[in-house]
Amino acid sequence: MKRLVLPYSNNLLESVRAGDDVELSGILFVGRDQVHKRLFDALSLSKEVPFPFEGNGIYYMGPSPAPEGFPIGAAGPTTSARMDPFSPSLIRAGLKLMVGKGPRSEEVRKAIEECHGLYLQAYGGCGALYASCIKSAEIVAYPELGPEALLKLTIEKFPAICVIDSTGLVFKGGD
Repeated sequence: MKRLVLPYSNNLLESVRAGDDVELSGILFVGRDQVHKRLFDALSLSKEVPFPFEGNGIYYMGPSPAPEGFPIGAAGPTTSARMDPFSPSLIRAGLKLMVGKGPRSEEVRKAIEECHGLYLQAYGGCGALYASCIKSAEIVAYPELGPEALLKLTIEKFPAICVIDSTGLVFKGGD
């Protein structure tokens, strides 16, 4: 088990290999399609983005409403491929740690390899498990997007598996 504390240092990402179980703790940002488009557009226009990419990661997740007394409702991963049109540019701008589910495009894999990033998969169907790992959740930007707003989570012992490592190696799963 590799433990990553977020924000991370680059040499820490390079110690994780495809197939490794990973446990994340610290700060993790959340953004889906519309957030990615806005981040991409901001970079294209040389505008500031709402959080520093260096050292931080992003989780592709659509939260459900928080029950009373909890910071968030179910918090399972969403399909990563929807972010693929924007991801290579964001990776090259420093956003090198991504968490989601499903395969990524060859362009994303190449950007991860080129920039020594990581793609981790969260386990589908485990929204309640992931919600239990989230200690706080707050909107950082784009509140008008509702459940697709950019969020900042504080997480503890958030489980994932490395599917694309910093060398570009892709984990195909076990036998």
